[in-house]
Amino acid sequence: MSATAAMILALAVGTYAFRLVGPVLHGRVELSSRVRELLSAGAIVLLVALLATGALTADGGFAGWARPAGVLVGGVLAWQRAPFVVVVLGAAGATAVLRAVGVA
Repeated sequence: MSATAAMILALAVGTYAFRLVGPVLHGRVELSSRVRELLSAGAIVLLVALLATGALTADGGFAGWARPAGVLVGGVLAWQRAPFVVVVLGAAGATAVLRAVGVA
């Protein structure tokens, strides 16, 4: 077995184990409210970090101003509880318009 196949197999087993832990431990482990708050905050921090790296970087450098502006428009639309299709089209449209007028 090659090293690549072994790594893929290890990742598959690990992913399955993570998915299995939830149903197996449901009702057996009680988390305090403080731990729940920390887990919630941690999830938000990870999502914001993913959003920032995806919106601000491309090919190891700054992505330009059009992409972050489109993400901002999408974020505002999502915050206003717009339908998902409107959020996606609004973000893509804002980015496209900015790129069309020459904003990189």
